[in-house]
Amino acid sequence: MAVAADGTLTNDSNASATEGATSGEHSSQESSRNGVVRYAQSPQGRRVLLMVAAAAVIALMIGIWMWSQKTEYRVLFSNFSDRDGGAIVASLQQMNVPYKYSEGGSAILVPETMVHDARLKLASQGLPKGGNVGFELMENQKLGVSQFLEQVNFQRALEGELARSIQSLSAVQAARIHLALPKASVFVRDQQKPTASVILSLYPGRGLDAQQVSAIVHLVASSVPELSPKSVTIVDQNGNLLSDTTKQPANGLDPTQLKYVQDLQQDIIKRVESIIAPIVGTGNVRAEATADVDFSRSEQAAETYKPNQTADTAAVRSKQSSESQNGNSSTSGIPGALTNQPPAPATAPIVNPPVAAGAPGAAGAAAATPATSSGTSHKDATINYEVDKTVRYVQQPMGGVKRLTVAVVVNYKRTMDQTGKVVMKPLTEAERNQISDLVKEAMGFNKDRGDSLNVVNTQFSSEMEPELPLWKQPDMIQLAKEIGKYVLLAAVLLYLYFGVLRPIIWKLSGREEREAKERAEAEAKAEAAAAAAMYDPDNPDAIVELSPEAAEADARSEYKKNLESVKQLAKSDPKLVASIIKSWVNNE
Repeated sequence: MAVAADGTLTNDSNASATEGATSGEHSSQESSRNGVVRYAQSPQGRRVLLMVAAAAVIALMIGIWMWSQKTEYRVLFSNFSDRDGGAIVASLQQMNVPYKYSEGGSAILVPETMVHDARLKLASQGLPKGGNVGFELMENQKLGVSQFLEQVNFQRALEGELARSIQSLSAVQAARIHLALPKASVFVRDQQKPTASVILSLYPGRGLDAQQVSAIVHLVASSVPELSPKSVTIVDQNGNLLSDTTKQPANGLDPTQLKYVQDLQQDIIKRVESIIAPIVGTGNVRAEATADVDFSRSEQAAETYKPNQTADTAAVRSKQSSESQNGNSSTSGIPGALTNQPPAPATAPIVNPPVAAGAPGAAGAAAATPATSSGTSHKDATINYEVDKTVRYVQQPMGGVKRLTVAVVVNYKRTMDQTGKVVMKPLTEAERNQISDLVKEAMGFNKDRGDSLNVVNTQFSSEMEPELPLWKQPDMIQLAKEIGKYVLLAAVLLYLYFGVLRPIIWKLSGREEREAKERAEAEAKAEAAAAAAMYDPDNPDAIVELSPEAAEADARSEYKKNLESVKQLAKSDPKLVASIIKSWVNNE
């Protein structure tokens, strides 16, 4: 028993056993470590380590090269249905096109150089179908299908075809259509019109204007018999009603009117610049136009009367005249039946035309004419003329131009001075007037309408069109990045080859040892030649001081002699050599 440092009793035998076991473990670990070190220092171990290092360097070079040649993948299709995804993957496998999925699995990626080719080949196969079933559904009709099922399949096919057509628009990501087709009835009063509902999913940041919505409405209405455009409802993915034609803008402005004004102004600007550019040069003229357009719609009715006309130019509407006579009158003639007959009825005009001789009644008229008459006569005449008037209905169309305002800036003209230097000079008065006249003709100048034109001739500032230096241009930056990438890759590969891999290969092939041996032999020969040169034959006992290289060569030759003597001893007395090596191993 023994007392420990902390006052506890310990067993000497157990302590010694524990210490022995611990020392045994340490000695085994130390021996294994020494064995690994000796194996690594041995020629075979060094050769294995060099081979491993060479393999690692080669693998690193291959990895760097593969990284530099890494294929860039681009999106082939995204947001597709599971059925379309399976068909696309199967077709890509048949075409031996590598592919992979995105992180979320919502897109199929293919190499960048094969995107367009793969899309065209898949499009020829009708992929992707967009998840909508079209009229190909009618190709798989089974025998004995009921009329109701046929009608349902036809409606599904029609909805799918319409959805495909709408999805072809650039702003539409997906579309779904519901058609309500009433059943035909023989009673006229029970006839119902079909209706349609369209749900659109637009791409992020995209929208549809009024014209595009109207186009979709008329597309659906034209594809379904007896479907009115008013019965088509379009809703986007946010629940906004897009087909509400009764909705008016809050500010009273119509987008189509604003677009018309902008197009009109741009057309005037284009015409002005196109006619002035050949005179002053491209880029030396700038124009802006402002159009005041009247979008009000008015109707006007006017009734105009002309003043009184003369009698010869006026149109007679009606004419009345009367004549009366008063006073004593005596009738003479042969009494009898002819004398007592009443006078003949009057004809229009009041003044009777003369009766031709021999006509019926001519004798009676002659007999009724009094032979003598005395008294007064009265005549009245009334003439009614037509009223001359003009009735005019005028409807003013909307969109008329009320006033145009155009501003034109022309740069100074380039001329050469006597020294051959380019100078900028203003235009002459005649040239400015010529440009003004051309602009007036191009814009349709109307003085009565209140149009205005302002032409200014001044020198353009050079800061308007700054030129980027060559090293700041995006194309040159991209080219420099590509060149730098390959230069850096080549530098790394050359360093790994000449700095690491090549020395390892030389060591494995023994070339480095042969070169070292050749250098040592050359140095030994040089030292021997130097020693021979320093030998004095007259004084053989003289001590010659050797250089460090010669001393090292002597030591090396002495080591070789000792090694040969040890080899002879091992052959002659191997037990002695074994006991010496055992003592070295046991550190005795």
